[in-house]
Amino acid sequence: MLPLGVPSSLQYYDPHPVVVRHAAGARMIDVDGNEYVDYNMGFGALFAGHVNPFVREAIERQLNDGTLYVTPAEITAVVGELLAQRFQLPLWRFTNSGTEATMDAIRVARGATGRDKIVKVEGGYHGHHDTVMVSMKPPIDAAGPADHPYAVPSTAGVAKSAIADTIVIPYNDAAALEEALAGNDVAAFIVEPVMENIGICMPEAGYLENVRRITREHGTMLIFDEVKTGITAGWGGATGVLGVVPDLVCLAKSIGGGLPLGAFGGTRECMEQISNGRVVHMGTYNGNPLVMAAAVAVLSHVCTPEVTNATVTRNARLIAACDDIISRASLPAHTVQFGAKGCITWAETPIRNYRDYKSTDFDIAFAQWIHGVNRGILLPPGLDEQWLISVMHSEEEALRYANVFGEFVDELTA
Repeated sequence: MLPLGVPSSLQYYDPHPVVVRHAAGARMIDVDGNEYVDYNMGFGALFAGHVNPFVREAIERQLNDGTLYVTPAEITAVVGELLAQRFQLPLWRFTNSGTEATMDAIRVARGATGRDKIVKVEGGYHGHHDTVMVSMKPPIDAAGPADHPYAVPSTAGVAKSAIADTIVIPYNDAAALEEALAGNDVAAFIVEPVMENIGICMPEAGYLENVRRITREHGTMLIFDEVKTGITAGWGGATGVLGVVPDLVCLAKSIGGGLPLGAFGGTRECMEQISNGRVVHMGTYNGNPLVMAAAVAVLSHVCTPEVTNATVTRNARLIAACDDIISRASLPAHTVQFGAKGCITWAETPIRNYRDYKSTDFDIAFAQWIHGVNRGILLPPGLDEQWLISVMHSEEEALRYANVFGEFVDELTA
């Protein structure tokens, strides 16, 4: 029926996927009746929690007025205004996923500049369209020099032309970006302001400010992929937390409250490429009123500044508890927090790029993950993702993982 038995390759993992029957709040129950505290939260898509009552009410209310118009609705403009307030960019369009958001943002950047090439960082994930399915997680023996990585296709079926137009550079290396843009022929640099495809990899001091300066100097559009950081980093996303405003921002995951929703917004220079007809952006389900109703609930009533800050603080307490365990056991590991997300990375020092990440201890990371699954803790299965504390995690639910992690460390060091 289904290749690998799952609807998305992302959902397949060893030894086998957890098949879920029910979810509510911060918990899930699988088909065998096992209950878990969910720290995966839809790979970061459920900052509002499972079946948040405000989101549910908004969806049920909208059902009375229809689910799909394929003609404008007032509520679409409301969501656009809410995103403009958060991300300091005036014009927005909607998609159905993060993949569509990054795909359309790159097309807008190409339309605005008249250029074809893009630059991305090694180890960065920006969806599954050809342009960005390059050097997502390349094998080191095929990836080339660390300071000049090769462009490696991440799957069969990626067009050679897409690979040729995609330049790959290391993260946290402004000089590499300067070199890549030297020919003034690059349309866009697309980057997660905080990399969340390799745990949580933070930008070094001054890196994003230099990125902003360099892209402006070379006429290249700067695209922040905030599909993962979005509203989970803080009320204004990573853009607001870090204080660097790009030309285009891509969103998805948590803004839909569990429904499929993506968005991209940008400066007038960029988004007027759509207004003047140079760039065409289409989609039957774009901005449909059902997901717009969910988005209004999330952005206005659920993930408010106060609730967001309280959730980030709750996550900080979990981080601190895990830090204490690591310190007491003198483990070669460290924690990283960014907003409501966190991770334990099995390396003594913070990672600054993909090559650092590849040197972490994946065997211990897998043992930690499977230990948690067997004790009702559902962390992301990829060993390269991060947990998310939702607004519906109670204090006990948020901190439960620290207790289980402590048990794992006791067993590891016995």
